[in-house]
Amino acid sequence: AKRASNAASFSVWDYVVFTLMLVISAGIGVYYAFSGRGQSSSADFLVGGRSMTAVPVALSLSASFMSAITVLGTPVEVYQYGAVFILICFAYVLMVAVSSEIFLPIFYRLGITSTYEYLEMRYSKVIRLFGTVLFIIQTVLYTGLVIYAPALALNQVTGVDLWGAVMSTGVVCTLYCTLGGLKAVVWTDVFQVGIMFAGLLAVIIQSVLLQGGISTIISDSAQGGRLNIWDFDPNPLRRHTFWSITVGGTFLWTSVYGINQAQVQRYISCKSMFHAKMALYINLVCLWAISICSVFCGLCLYSFYKNCDPWTARKVSALDQLMPYLVLDILSEYPGVPGLFVAAAYSGTLSTVSSSVNALAAVTIADLIRPYLSLSEKQLSWASKGMSLFYGAVCIGMAGVASLMGGMLQAAISIVGVVGGPLLGLFSLGILFPCANAKGGLAGLISGLALSLWVCIGAQIYPPRPENSRPLALVTHGCNFSGSANWTANTEENLERPFLADNWYSLSYLYFGPLGTVTVITVGLVVSILSGGRQTKVQSGLTILKEDLTFYKAYNILKAKVSIFLNARIYTNIHSHHFYPFQLLALKGFRWCRKV
Repeated sequence: AKRASNAASFSVWDYVVFTLMLVISAGIGVYYAFSGRGQSSSADFLVGGRSMTAVPVALSLSASFMSAITVLGTPVEVYQYGAVFILICFAYVLMVAVSSEIFLPIFYRLGITSTYEYLEMRYSKVIRLFGTVLFIIQTVLYTGLVIYAPALALNQVTGVDLWGAVMSTGVVCTLYCTLGGLKAVVWTDVFQVGIMFAGLLAVIIQSVLLQGGISTIISDSAQGGRLNIWDFDPNPLRRHTFWSITVGGTFLWTSVYGINQAQVQRYISCKSMFHAKMALYINLVCLWAISICSVFCGLCLYSFYKNCDPWTARKVSALDQLMPYLVLDILSEYPGVPGLFVAAAYSGTLSTVSSSVNALAAVTIADLIRPYLSLSEKQLSWASKGMSLFYGAVCIGMAGVASLMGGMLQAAISIVGVVGGPLLGLFSLGILFPCANAKGGLAGLISGLALSLWVCIGAQIYPPRPENSRPLALVTHGCNFSGSANWTANTEENLERPFLADNWYSLSYLYFGPLGTVTVITVGLVVSILSGGRQTKVQSGLTILKEDLTFYKAYNILKAKVSIFLNARIYTNIHSHHFYPFQLLALKGFRWCRKV
């Protein structure tokens, strides 16, 4: 394959494709602003009038947290550390099971706009405010990273203007969130998830054609040690193993899909509990497909650059730029196709930012404005639009702060884990343990947050040693260039490292979330029991009920069908004079079980 020579290889047609994607996204917002009966109430604007169906909500759930970080960050993760990250698919299965069985029924039944309303019902107003403020900080930080990271990577490789890209995506997002509300966000997500798949598939198909088949790519990856999937080392300091990805990933993604406002807002916009649960299960298939595509893109990346790593050879200035570099390398002769990939990366950005802006507006209205100001529905609807506009501007501003953070994927997961873990613990404590009280909840939340922040900040100051992260070899002996291009020596090696640096701060970043969750539940239970939590009277519907569980419903349906079958058989046998005493005994036993 020929090598991309310079930034000029981003053609007019590429810009046309990219601009078209932005225009269609904005157009959907304008359509929902002016179509039908309009967004007359804040419920219409924030939760789509609770009338959405499963499929668009499922695609929207997938798009919301499958951002440009997935399109650009995951392939680089595989290129540098191997395909072990594909095990996140197991975590998705566990996450969907937990979210649909434990969290979704409670939030849907309560019919709340903000998940943090639950915290006041279950604990106290103080804990609700604490949870709301934590969510706002986490989401604004994460969204800043999501806007800035792809803009920087694409700017370096394709020459797309950095702040032009940041501003255009931010403004388009804010426009359709402010005009169209949740319905516009969901339908633009559906469009954008299609663009993301198209961009990834374009890279995969062209790579397979140029390399002479999938078998060549798999063979190259195996020889380079990239197919290191089954690593069962239980050491929690190891960055990626089977355990860190499945256990840590389950906690991480449950904090996103189980309790995060951006996602919960989508379930409760569904017209029935059945549609809400179906949305989660359809979303699971989408998550698998996107993860498999992005991991395979990483293997394609390695297959192309196994003998000449562009990063070590200084052809790109950061690892996050490798995917755009590959796209220009193999697809620049097809006008508009590199533009499609850039549109895919930015579709990821738009879908995540729009979800975040809509969720931030919902939380601010429900938790910080409605309880303290008596506003009419029309005023609340306008306030919702004003909040969307405000948070859009804040997130664009936060893109500047994001430039100070490290690798895309790890930085994003660290932000989600540090705040999401303790919040997941707080909700789990309230839903699963009727004895938990406000004192326990607050003590647990503060402890979990402090512990997560401590280890995360420590890991930023003292990055883990290579023996824990284990980056795989990247070589340059096949490159045509002069001058040395070796790995830069790690300056941390010469610094004095305290005992905690190699034991506590080296904890895998995927365990930041579980650490916070387990700490909140443990401390919360102990403090609740010591402060008289056993006498707590919990309002019905705030803790998990056996009627909410799909298995319990399936068991009841099966029991009813068996009962009908037995009754029919016995009735037939009595009338045909072929009646057996053991059938009567079975029927009596079954009826006794039903009473029990």
